[in-house]
Amino acid sequence: MRTGGPAMAAPEESLRRRKVGNAGAEPGSPSGPGPGCDPTGYSARLRAGTFWLTRIVLLRALAFIYFVAFLVAFHQNKQLIGDRGLLPCRTYLKNVQQYFRGPVSWDAVSYAPTVLWLLDWSHMDSNLDALALLGLGVSSFVLVTGCANIVLMATLWVLYMSLVNVGQIWYSFGWESQLLETGFLGIFLCPLWTLSRLPTGTPPSQIVLWGFRWLIFRIMLGAGLIKIRGDRCWRDLTCMDFHYETQPVPNPAAYFLHQSPWWVHRFETLSNHFLELVVPFFIFLGRRMCILHGALQILFQVVLIISGNLSFLNWLTMVPSVACFDDATLGFLFPSGPGGLKDRVLKLQEEAARGARPPLQYGCMVRRAVHVALGILVAWLSVPVVINLLSPTQVMNTSFNPLRIVNTYGAFGSITKERTEVILQGTASPNASTPDAVWEDYEFKCKPDLRAQRVDHPPGRQAPGQRRHSCVPTGPQPFQGQGAPQVGPGRALQVQVQPPWGPARCCRQVVGPQEDRPLLPPTQPPRPRGLLPVTGVAVPRTGVEAAPGLCTEE
Repeated sequence: MRTGGPAMAAPEESLRRRKVGNAGAEPGSPSGPGPGCDPTGYSARLRAGTFWLTRIVLLRALAFIYFVAFLVAFHQNKQLIGDRGLLPCRTYLKNVQQYFRGPVSWDAVSYAPTVLWLLDWSHMDSNLDALALLGLGVSSFVLVTGCANIVLMATLWVLYMSLVNVGQIWYSFGWESQLLETGFLGIFLCPLWTLSRLPTGTPPSQIVLWGFRWLIFRIMLGAGLIKIRGDRCWRDLTCMDFHYETQPVPNPAAYFLHQSPWWVHRFETLSNHFLELVVPFFIFLGRRMCILHGALQILFQVVLIISGNLSFLNWLTMVPSVACFDDATLGFLFPSGPGGLKDRVLKLQEEAARGARPPLQYGCMVRRAVHVALGILVAWLSVPVVINLLSPTQVMNTSFNPLRIVNTYGAFGSITKERTEVILQGTASPNASTPDAVWEDYEFKCKPDLRAQRVDHPPGRQAPGQRRHSCVPTGPQPFQGQGAPQVGPGRALQVQVQPPWGPARCCRQVVGPQEDRPLLPPTQPPRPRGLLPVTGVAVPRTGVEAAPGLCTEE
């Protein structure tokens, strides 16, 4: 019995060490290879349930979206809402000021929160550029270093909110509010001042992580419900017969997906319903199902990116899905080795397993109180959002407060069956009503080239055949150096997407025109006076509510 005891105990001890190693053994333990010897095995030893690495991935992903958003703002805001923009934000702010009868007041600021109230309006282009450049600088720092604190993330949120709340219709497509809500949650992921990728004194809050999960749950469920309640083709499983051609910006892959057999389109529609109506509930079914939810939603967004172009919406939707993964799941994204992030996280996990917790300090207590208050705030602001989700008259892409902290979401509640392109024309002629006025097209990025097979009718009251036929300019400004042109009311052209190498593409176009018709009357009705509503924000206090159906496909 004495000789058999150690022999029998050895396998038990070996098994015990293997179990401990799988749960998070020390790097030098004999239960597995040392750091850097086996990256796969090293990653597997990270315990589940901590989110140190998750926070780094989340912050970098969010910083990337901010960078793209501010880059777009820097390139487009002057033309859209600048001093000579299509909808100048200076005029909008003056309308808000006049609506509340007086100088800048708390009512005006709370209605349209923006730091532009504090700046000089005589150089609005410079103000818009300054906000965009500052946002680019801060987001670049977070993206490159992976370090962030509350000050930096709050700065990004305030800067982008300042642009959204004066952007009017140009910032009403849903992803702006979604970025603001995602960015607001990102503020509370970080320590107050510390700039470190692994601030050991500030572990990621479970409340904030559940805030991200609650966000992706509402995004996907809202998109699924608006489809079931909206266009009948979603219930008939025929929407994908049209979607690839009529989506905002089809890409080369969209043509081939559009040519798929009918049963493939039916499968795509059913898969869409499963991912948007069933998979979101996986979040509440434990760790493994939550990880499966995150993986499926990210894969879904990748497919959407491949098949079209919805700006940064799909990339942004991936960000809250990252909160579904813990350190053990995301460990493969980080290099192994002593002193690395995974090694440091492993040591933090071991200290927590041994019960070696630092004493509770005053700052930690304040931070926990703030996170609890955040959870209560999100729950309170979610009440009208949940009511909207359960309502048969669901509204998508709408906020119930100007800060856009908790919003409603939805996408493609209706599917356009025919693709129509808008043609904008202008003339530098002194008198646009004369028959000899020469009209030229404004060409835009991501728009089909319609120059070769167009029915050629000038806008308004112009006689046919007076438009310039030779060398239509390809730039956005065909009247450079000719003074301010007069813009016509525009026309609509029904088009059909062509393959990348088809005859239309060989003639430098991507569509075949079928119909040309006036889009607007020659003279438009006068602009209504009074307050222009904040697009996408419902404000019961003033009785102003933006029409959520401005763009039903966003």
